[in-house]
Amino acid sequence: MKFNTKAIHGGQQHEEATGSVMTPIFQTSTYAQSSPGVHKGYEYSRAANPTRTALENAFASIENGTHGFAFSSGLSAIDCVLRLLKPGDEIITGDDLYGGTYRMFTRLFQKYGLKFKFVDVGEVTNVVDEVSDATKLIWLETPTNPLMKIVDVVGVTNAVKNKNTDILVAVDNTFATPYLQRPLDLGVDIVMHSATKYLGGHSDLVMGALMVKDEKLAKELHFIQFAAGAIAGPMDSFLALRGIKTLHLRMQRHCENGMAVAKFLKEHNKVSNVYYPGLESHPNHEIAKNQMDDFGGMVSFRLKDESKKATFKFLESTKLFTLAESLGGVESLVNHPTTMTHASIPEEERLKIGITESLIRLSVGVEDIDDLLDDLSQALKQ
Repeated sequence: MKFNTKAIHGGQQHEEATGSVMTPIFQTSTYAQSSPGVHKGYEYSRAANPTRTALENAFASIENGTHGFAFSSGLSAIDCVLRLLKPGDEIITGDDLYGGTYRMFTRLFQKYGLKFKFVDVGEVTNVVDEVSDATKLIWLETPTNPLMKIVDVVGVTNAVKNKNTDILVAVDNTFATPYLQRPLDLGVDIVMHSATKYLGGHSDLVMGALMVKDEKLAKELHFIQFAAGAIAGPMDSFLALRGIKTLHLRMQRHCENGMAVAKFLKEHNKVSNVYYPGLESHPNHEIAKNQMDDFGGMVSFRLKDESKKATFKFLESTKLFTLAESLGGVESLVNHPTTMTHASIPEEERLKIGITESLIRLSVGVEDIDDLLDDLSQALKQ
């Protein structure tokens, strides 16, 4: 199946008892057994639930994986991956990361003996040069949050695997979605999503996802999911399944609108820098062209007036772009990384990589592009 068909039908079967086209919400915790240990594949919903199973099959399908896992949040999905490791193991990751990921790495797992190296992942050599005997995991975002850097996934994966085939490579594919980029096909071991974002698509659920191809790795992740218990519930699983069925339609408009917004901002006299991989001025534009099918709906930019006052004035003046956390819904959102999504990163570290007061991140929705451009135009005039 091609992707548009797979988004609707991939990994899905009509419900057996009634023939229901859409998987029902199995709002149940436990299941009858005909004899001890003899059942229909379900015992207790922490281990498996029919609605979650359907979603996990869909997750695997859209990323061209063999196994998918649904978690109660994106961070709980990352937590599951890190539980594969042991004290003393080392993780190499990007210096431009979602603030919640950075917080989990530095304030939780560092405490438990894991070691983290933060590097500029825009260059393959920056990653490879840091690989040591202790390195067990490479954690990548591409595009990165919020500076929209692009990682050469094939380049990094091949170089790392050439040094040590046992090192796991994981990609947070939240910004790109499998509509635009499928990291498992590029050689990585694990794909992660905050399904709260584009996969759900309607700002009405919180969920994480992992997708893999390797059977042994899948068994390890399922054991951790079962034993730690951070599972997605049946209602949220139902909503995410519904969201995936329109992912391809929404992403087409997100991409169209994202490019139009990026071009508009690039030409505006009050804007200094625009960060969008679809622009030829982006330093990794060629890698993005080769690695992605399009460039998505996430755009970051800076105002020429770098004062907090000017930035806040813009943020308070948009009408269609709602000032809010998160991203990836049908509605357009505007975010101030310094005070919102990346506030947990120490100021010194933020400034080092360029997350300053004047940096603004947009999640460009699927509204009419003329209305969105009018809104940005009037807010920039304030």
